[in-house]
Amino acid sequence: MITKIRDNIQGLSHPVYVTSPLLPSLRDLAGYLKAIWKSKWVTNHGTFHGELETKLRILLDAGGISLFNNGAIALLAALRALDLPVGSEVITTPFTFPATPHCITWNRLKPVFCDIHPESMTLDPKSIEKAVSPNTSAILGVHVYGIPCDVVKIQQIADRHNLKILYDAAHAFTTEVSGKPISHFGHISMFSFHATKLYNTIEGGCLAYSDPCYKNKIYYLRNFGIKNEDEVVDVGLNGKMNEIQAAIGLLNLNLFQKEKEKRLRIRSIYDAELDQIEGITIVKMPEGVTDSLQYYVIRINERLFGCSRNELYDRLKQFNVYSRKYFYPLCTEYEPYKDLPSSRPEYLPNANRIKNEVLCLPFYGDLGEKTARQIVKIIKAIRN
Repeated sequence: MITKIRDNIQGLSHPVYVTSPLLPSLRDLAGYLKAIWKSKWVTNHGTFHGELETKLRILLDAGGISLFNNGAIALLAALRALDLPVGSEVITTPFTFPATPHCITWNRLKPVFCDIHPESMTLDPKSIEKAVSPNTSAILGVHVYGIPCDVVKIQQIADRHNLKILYDAAHAFTTEVSGKPISHFGHISMFSFHATKLYNTIEGGCLAYSDPCYKNKIYYLRNFGIKNEDEVVDVGLNGKMNEIQAAIGLLNLNLFQKEKEKRLRIRSIYDAELDQIEGITIVKMPEGVTDSLQYYVIRINERLFGCSRNELYDRLKQFNVYSRKYFYPLCTEYEPYKDLPSSRPEYLPNANRIKNEVLCLPFYGDLGEKTARQIVKIIKAIRN
Protein backbone atom coordinates (compact mmCIF):
# COMPACT_ATOMS: atom_id res chain seq x y z
CA MET A 1 0.00 0.00 0.00
CA ILE A 2 1.30 3.43 -0.97
CA THR A 3 -0.29 6.47 0.56
CA LYS A 4 0.30 10.11 -0.34
CA ILE A 5 0.01 13.37 1.51
CA ARG A 6 0.88 16.91 0.54
CA ASP A 7 4.01 17.52 -1.50
CA ASN A 8 3.51 14.03 -2.95
CA ILE A 9 5.16 12.37 0.05
CA GLN A 10 4.74 8.61 -0.16
CA GLY A 11 3.96 6.30 2.71
CA LEU A 12 5.83 3.05 3.16
CA SER A 13 5.02 0.06 0.96
CA HIS A 14 4.70 -2.29 3.94
CA PRO A 15 4.06 -1.87 7.69
CA VAL A 16 7.11 -0.81 9.69
CA TYR A 17 6.90 -1.40 13.42
CA VAL A 18 8.72 0.13 16.36
CA THR A 19 11.19 -2.75 16.46
CA SER A 20 12.07 -6.05 14.83
CA PRO A 21 13.77 -8.99 16.55
CA LEU A 22 17.46 -9.68 16.09
CA LEU A 23 17.62 -13.30 14.91
CA PRO A 24 20.53 -15.60 14.08
CA SER A 25 20.66 -17.44 10.77
CA LEU A 26 18.78 -20.72 10.56
CA ARG A 27 22.00 -22.40 9.45
CA ASP A 28 23.81 -21.33 12.62
CA LEU A 29 20.85 -22.22 14.81
CA ALA A 30 20.63 -25.68 13.24
CA GLY A 31 24.04 -26.62 14.64
CA TYR A 32 22.90 -25.84 18.17
CA LEU A 33 19.59 -27.65 17.66
CA LYS A 34 21.40 -30.76 16.48
CA ALA A 35 23.54 -30.71 19.63
CA ILE A 36 20.44 -30.28 21.82
CA TRP A 37 18.60 -33.08 20.03
CA LYS A 38 21.62 -35.37 20.35
CA SER A 39 22.02 -34.72 24.08
CA LYS A 40 18.25 -34.68 24.75
CA TRP A 41 19.05 -32.14 27.46
CA VAL A 42 16.48 -29.52 26.46
CA THR A 43 15.98 -27.67 29.76
CA ASN A 44 16.86 -27.78 33.50
CA HIS A 45 20.18 -25.90 33.50
CA GLY A 46 21.77 -27.47 30.44
CA THR A 47 25.17 -26.93 28.84
CA PHE A 48 24.16 -23.90 26.76
CA HIS A 49 22.39 -22.39 29.76
CA GLY A 50 25.60 -22.55 31.79
CA GLU A 51 27.68 -21.19 28.92
CA LEU A 52 25.35 -18.23 28.41
CA GLU A 53 25.28 -17.40 32.12
CA THR A 54 29.07 -17.32 32.19
CA LYS A 55 29.38 -15.14 29.10
CA LEU A 56 26.75 -12.68 30.30
CA ARG A 57 28.39 -12.41 33.70
CA ILE A 58 31.61 -11.34 31.98
CA LEU A 59 29.88 -9.02 29.50
CA LEU A 60 27.79 -7.27 32.16
CA ASP A 61 30.68 -7.32 34.66
CA ALA A 62 28.39 -8.71 37.34
CA GLY A 63 29.32 -10.64 40.45
CA GLY A 64 26.59 -13.14 39.60
CA ILE A 65 24.06 -13.79 36.84
CA SER A 66 20.94 -15.94 36.99
CA LEU A 67 19.08 -16.67 33.75
CA PHE A 68 15.28 -16.81 33.59
CA ASN A 69 12.63 -17.78 31.08
CA ASN A 70 11.39 -14.18 30.95
CA GLY A 71 12.00 -10.83 32.57
CA ALA A 72 8.74 -10.69 34.54
CA ILE A 73 9.45 -13.98 36.33
CA ALA A 74 12.98 -12.73 36.99
CA LEU A 75 11.59 -9.55 38.58
CA LEU A 76 9.14 -11.57 40.68
CA ALA A 77 12.00 -13.68 41.96
CA ALA A 78 14.23 -10.66 42.61
CA LEU A 79 11.64 -9.05 44.86
CA ARG A 80 11.20 -12.34 46.73
CA ALA A 81 14.97 -12.76 47.08
CA LEU A 82 15.21 -9.43 48.91
CA ASP A 83 13.08 -10.86 51.76
CA LEU A 84 10.91 -7.77 52.04
CA PRO A 85 8.24 -7.84 54.78
CA VAL A 86 4.82 -8.89 53.49
CA GLY A 87 2.57 -5.87 53.15
CA SER A 88 5.44 -3.38 53.12
CA GLU A 89 5.69 -0.60 50.54
CA VAL A 90 7.88 -0.49 47.46
CA ILE A 91 8.37 2.92 45.84
CA THR A 92 8.29 2.81 42.07
CA THR A 93 7.44 4.76 38.92
CA PRO A 94 4.09 4.99 37.12
CA PHE A 95 5.99 5.54 33.84
CA THR A 96 6.77 1.92 33.02
CA PHE A 97 5.43 -1.33 31.60
CA PRO A 98 2.71 -2.85 33.85
CA ALA A 99 4.95 -5.82 34.74
CA THR A 100 6.87 -3.55 37.11
CA PRO A 101 4.04 -2.85 39.60
CA HIS A 102 2.46 -6.25 38.92
CA CYS A 103 5.56 -7.98 40.27
CA ILE A 104 5.36 -5.90 43.43
CA THR A 105 1.70 -6.79 43.93
CA TRP A 106 2.22 -10.51 43.22
CA ASN A 107 4.76 -10.54 46.05
CA ARG A 108 2.07 -9.26 48.45
CA LEU A 109 3.80 -5.91 48.62
CA LYS A 110 2.26 -2.47 48.09
CA PRO A 111 3.37 -0.31 45.15
CA VAL A 112 3.71 3.37 46.00
CA PHE A 113 4.04 5.55 42.92
CA CYS A 114 6.06 8.72 42.86
CA ASP A 115 6.72 11.30 40.19
CA ILE A 116 9.44 11.23 37.55
CA HIS A 117 12.12 13.76 36.69
CA PRO A 118 10.96 16.16 33.93
CA GLU A 119 14.03 15.46 31.76
CA SER A 120 15.35 11.97 32.52
CA MET A 121 11.81 10.58 33.01
CA THR A 122 13.18 8.24 35.67
CA LEU A 123 12.26 8.31 39.37
CA ASP A 124 12.69 11.80 40.83
CA PRO A 125 14.77 11.53 44.04
CA LYS A 126 12.85 14.42 45.61
CA SER A 127 9.60 12.57 45.04
CA ILE A 128 11.11 9.36 46.41
CA GLU A 129 12.11 11.13 49.61
CA LYS A 130 8.58 12.44 50.08
CA ALA A 131 7.11 8.97 49.50
CA VAL A 132 9.22 7.17 52.13
CA SER A 133 7.17 6.05 55.12
CA PRO A 134 7.84 3.82 58.15
CA ASN A 135 6.38 0.96 56.06
CA THR A 136 8.71 1.45 53.09
CA SER A 137 11.03 -1.51 52.48
CA ALA A 138 12.47 -0.92 48.98
CA ILE A 139 12.81 1.25 45.90
CA LEU A 140 12.20 -0.27 42.47
CA GLY A 141 13.61 2.08 39.84
CA VAL A 142 13.30 1.72 36.07
CA HIS A 143 16.07 2.77 33.68
CA VAL A 144 13.47 3.93 31.19
CA TYR A 145 14.62 3.89 27.53
CA GLY A 146 18.05 2.96 28.92
CA ILE A 147 18.35 6.31 30.73
CA PRO A 148 19.77 5.45 34.16
CA CYS A 149 17.98 6.48 37.31
CA ASP A 150 19.85 8.92 39.53
CA VAL A 151 21.64 5.97 41.12
CA VAL A 152 23.79 8.08 43.44
CA LYS A 153 20.91 10.00 45.04
CA ILE A 154 18.73 6.89 45.22
CA GLN A 155 21.52 5.06 47.03
CA GLN A 156 21.82 7.96 49.48
CA ILE A 157 18.08 7.82 50.19
CA ALA A 158 18.22 4.06 50.63
CA ASP A 159 21.16 4.33 53.02
CA ARG A 160 19.37 6.94 55.14
CA HIS A 161 16.23 4.83 55.45
CA ASN A 162 17.73 1.32 55.33
CA LEU A 163 15.95 0.38 52.09
CA LYS A 164 16.71 -2.26 49.48
CA ILE A 165 17.19 -1.16 45.85
CA LEU A 166 16.08 -3.12 42.83
CA TYR A 167 16.42 -1.87 39.25
CA ASP A 168 14.33 -2.81 36.25
CA ALA A 169 17.05 -2.62 33.59
CA ALA A 170 14.93 -4.11 30.79
CA HIS A 171 16.00 -1.25 28.48
CA ALA A 172 19.58 -0.92 29.70
CA PHE A 173 21.54 -3.91 28.40
CA THR A 174 25.29 -2.99 28.49
CA THR A 175 24.56 0.58 29.69
CA GLU A 176 27.36 2.18 31.68
CA VAL A 177 27.41 5.27 33.92
CA SER A 178 30.77 7.03 33.89
CA GLY A 179 32.39 3.76 32.87
CA LYS A 180 30.63 1.73 35.56
CA PRO A 181 28.28 -1.07 34.40
CA ILE A 182 24.62 -0.49 35.24
CA SER A 183 24.53 -3.88 37.00
CA HIS A 184 26.80 -2.49 39.74
CA PHE A 185 24.05 -0.30 41.19
CA GLY A 186 21.46 -1.45 43.69
CA HIS A 187 21.14 -4.92 45.18
CA ILE A 188 19.75 -6.64 42.05
CA SER A 189 19.12 -5.58 38.44
CA MET A 190 16.72 -7.30 36.06
CA PHE A 191 17.47 -7.45 32.32
CA SER A 192 14.84 -8.50 29.80
CA PHE A 193 15.72 -10.61 26.76
CA HIS A 194 12.28 -10.40 25.15
CA ALA A 195 12.16 -10.37 21.35
CA THR A 196 11.47 -6.61 21.43
CA LYS A 197 14.83 -5.97 23.10
CA LEU A 198 18.02 -5.29 21.15
CA TYR A 199 19.65 -8.38 22.65
CA ASN A 200 17.13 -11.19 22.96
CA THR A 201 16.62 -14.90 23.56
CA ILE A 202 13.07 -14.62 22.07
CA GLU A 203 11.70 -14.80 25.62
CA GLY A 204 14.06 -14.55 28.54
CA GLY A 205 15.80 -12.41 31.09
CA CYS A 206 18.33 -12.46 33.88
CA LEU A 207 19.12 -11.08 37.29
CA ALA A 208 22.51 -9.49 37.92
CA TYR A 209 23.91 -8.90 41.40
CA SER A 210 27.20 -8.10 43.08
CA ASP A 211 26.66 -9.98 46.34
CA PRO A 212 27.12 -13.75 45.82
CA CYS A 213 24.73 -14.39 48.70
CA TYR A 214 21.85 -14.06 46.22
CA LYS A 215 23.04 -16.88 43.94
CA ASN A 216 21.62 -19.86 45.82
CA LYS A 217 18.48 -18.02 46.92
CA ILE A 218 17.64 -17.08 43.33
CA TYR A 219 18.51 -20.58 42.11
CA TYR A 220 15.93 -22.09 44.45
CA LEU A 221 13.31 -19.47 43.55
CA ARG A 222 13.56 -20.20 39.82
CA ASN A 223 13.52 -24.01 40.31
CA PHE A 224 10.52 -24.73 42.57
CA GLY A 225 12.67 -24.29 45.69
CA ILE A 226 14.38 -27.61 44.95
CA LYS A 227 17.81 -28.02 46.53
CA ASN A 228 18.39 -31.65 45.57
CA GLU A 229 16.39 -34.80 44.88
CA ASP A 230 15.23 -35.03 48.47
CA GLU A 231 14.99 -31.40 49.68
CA VAL A 232 12.73 -28.47 48.85
CA VAL A 233 13.93 -25.46 50.83
CA ASP A 234 11.84 -22.54 49.49
CA VAL A 235 8.55 -21.72 47.78
CA GLY A 236 9.88 -21.35 44.25
CA LEU A 237 8.40 -21.27 40.77
CA ASN A 238 9.49 -22.43 37.33
CA GLY A 239 11.69 -19.67 35.96
CA LYS A 240 14.24 -21.77 34.10
CA MET A 241 15.50 -20.75 30.66
CA ASN A 242 15.49 -23.70 28.25
CA GLU A 243 18.35 -24.76 25.99
CA ILE A 244 16.83 -23.42 22.77
CA GLN A 245 16.47 -19.96 24.32
CA ALA A 246 20.05 -20.18 25.58
CA ALA A 247 21.30 -21.24 22.15
CA ILE A 248 19.68 -18.21 20.52
CA GLY A 249 21.18 -16.08 23.27
CA LEU A 250 24.67 -17.42 22.55
CA LEU A 251 24.26 -16.77 18.83
CA ASN A 252 22.91 -13.26 19.39
CA LEU A 253 25.93 -12.42 21.54
CA ASN A 254 27.87 -12.56 18.26
CA LEU A 255 25.36 -10.28 16.51
CA PHE A 256 24.27 -7.57 18.90
CA GLN A 257 27.33 -5.31 18.48
CA LYS A 258 26.77 -5.14 14.72
CA GLU A 259 23.09 -4.44 15.41
CA LYS A 260 24.15 -1.52 17.62
CA GLU A 261 26.33 -0.17 14.82
CA LYS A 262 23.39 -0.27 12.42
CA ARG A 263 21.17 1.47 14.97
CA LEU A 264 23.77 4.18 15.45
CA ARG A 265 23.52 4.97 11.72
CA ILE A 266 19.73 5.11 11.95
CA ARG A 267 20.01 7.35 15.01
CA SER A 268 22.36 9.74 13.21
CA ILE A 269 19.81 10.15 10.40
CA TYR A 270 16.95 10.76 12.79
CA ASP A 271 19.05 13.15 14.89
CA ALA A 272 20.20 15.26 11.96
CA GLU A 273 16.71 15.68 10.52
CA LEU A 274 14.40 15.75 13.52
CA ASP A 275 16.55 18.13 15.54
CA GLN A 276 15.63 20.84 13.04
CA ILE A 277 11.86 20.46 13.49
CA GLU A 278 10.24 22.91 15.88
CA GLY A 279 8.12 21.15 18.46
CA ILE A 280 10.17 17.95 18.50
CA THR A 281 12.65 17.24 21.29
CA ILE A 282 14.94 14.26 20.84
CA VAL A 283 15.43 12.27 24.04
CA LYS A 284 19.19 11.88 24.53
CA MET A 285 21.40 10.12 27.02
CA PRO A 286 22.88 12.18 29.87
CA GLU A 287 26.58 12.98 29.70
CA GLY A 288 28.77 10.04 30.68
CA VAL A 289 26.12 7.41 29.89
CA THR A 290 26.51 4.85 27.13
CA ASP A 291 23.39 4.46 24.99
CA SER A 292 21.82 0.98 25.01
CA LEU A 293 20.14 1.94 21.71
CA GLN A 294 16.96 0.20 22.78
CA TYR A 295 14.54 2.90 21.58
CA TYR A 296 14.54 6.13 19.64
CA VAL A 297 12.30 8.51 21.56
CA ILE A 298 11.00 11.97 20.76
CA ARG A 299 8.78 14.33 22.73
CA ILE A 300 6.10 16.38 21.01
CA ASN A 301 5.22 19.93 22.06
CA GLU A 302 1.71 20.21 20.66
CA ARG A 303 1.69 24.01 20.53
CA LEU A 304 4.98 24.27 18.62
CA PHE A 305 4.63 21.16 16.46
CA GLY A 306 1.09 21.91 15.34
CA CYS A 307 -0.58 18.68 16.39
CA SER A 308 -0.60 16.44 19.43
CA ARG A 309 1.46 13.31 19.97
CA ASN A 310 -1.71 11.24 19.59
CA GLU A 311 -2.54 12.90 16.27
CA LEU A 312 0.98 12.29 14.99
CA TYR A 313 0.81 8.66 16.14
CA ASP A 314 -2.51 8.12 14.34
CA ARG A 315 -1.45 9.87 11.15
CA LEU A 316 1.82 7.94 10.95
CA LYS A 317 -0.19 4.70 10.93
CA GLN A 318 -1.95 5.90 7.78
CA PHE A 319 1.44 5.66 6.06
CA ASN A 320 2.44 2.27 7.47
CA VAL A 321 4.62 3.74 10.24
CA TYR A 322 3.73 2.06 13.53
CA SER A 323 5.32 3.98 16.39
CA ARG A 324 4.53 3.33 20.07
CA LYS A 325 3.33 5.60 22.87
CA TYR A 326 5.66 4.19 25.54
CA PHE A 327 4.46 4.72 28.28
CA TYR A 328 0.84 5.71 27.85
CA PRO A 329 -1.31 5.39 29.82
CA LEU A 330 0.47 5.46 33.15
CA CYS A 331 0.31 2.40 35.37
CA THR A 332 -1.63 4.53 37.84
CA GLU A 333 -4.49 4.65 35.34
CA TYR A 334 -4.84 0.87 35.14
CA GLU A 335 -7.70 -0.81 36.99
CA PRO A 336 -5.56 -2.51 39.69
CA TYR A 337 -3.85 0.75 40.71
CA LYS A 338 -6.09 3.70 39.85
CA ASP A 339 -7.60 3.98 43.32
CA LEU A 340 -4.33 3.96 45.25
CA PRO A 341 -3.64 7.21 47.13
CA SER A 342 -0.27 7.56 45.35
CA SER A 343 -2.00 7.34 41.95
CA ARG A 344 -3.69 10.72 42.24
CA PRO A 345 -2.68 12.92 39.27
CA GLU A 346 -1.82 15.90 41.47
CA TYR A 347 1.01 13.84 42.98
CA LEU A 348 2.40 12.94 39.55
CA PRO A 349 2.41 16.15 37.46
CA ASN A 350 5.51 15.35 35.42
CA ALA A 351 4.42 11.81 34.60
CA ASN A 352 0.94 12.95 33.61
CA ARG A 353 2.38 15.57 31.25
CA ILE A 354 5.13 13.46 29.73
CA LYS A 355 2.84 10.48 29.01
CA ASN A 356 1.18 12.68 26.35
CA GLU A 357 4.46 13.81 24.77
CA VAL A 358 6.61 10.72 24.20
CA LEU A 359 6.72 8.70 21.00
CA CYS A 360 9.04 5.83 20.08
CA LEU A 361 9.84 5.72 16.37
CA PRO A 362 10.75 2.58 14.41
CA PHE A 363 14.31 1.75 15.40
CA TYR A 364 16.22 -1.38 14.45
CA GLY A 365 19.16 -2.24 12.23
CA ASP A 366 17.24 -3.72 9.31
CA LEU A 367 15.02 -0.64 9.11
CA GLY A 368 17.56 0.77 6.69
CA GLU A 369 18.73 4.31 6.14
CA LYS A 370 16.37 4.91 3.20
CA THR A 371 13.31 4.00 5.26
CA ALA A 372 14.49 6.15 8.18
CA ARG A 373 14.76 9.15 5.85
CA GLN A 374 11.30 8.46 4.46
CA ILE A 375 9.83 8.36 7.97
CA VAL A 376 11.37 11.77 8.64
CA LYS A 377 9.85 13.12 5.40
CA ILE A 378 6.43 11.86 6.47
CA ILE A 379 6.76 13.52 9.90
CA LYS A 380 7.75 16.81 8.26
CA ALA A 381 4.82 16.61 5.85
CA ILE A 382 2.38 15.91 8.69
CA ARG A 383 3.67 18.96 10.55
CA ASN A 384 3.26 21.17 7.49
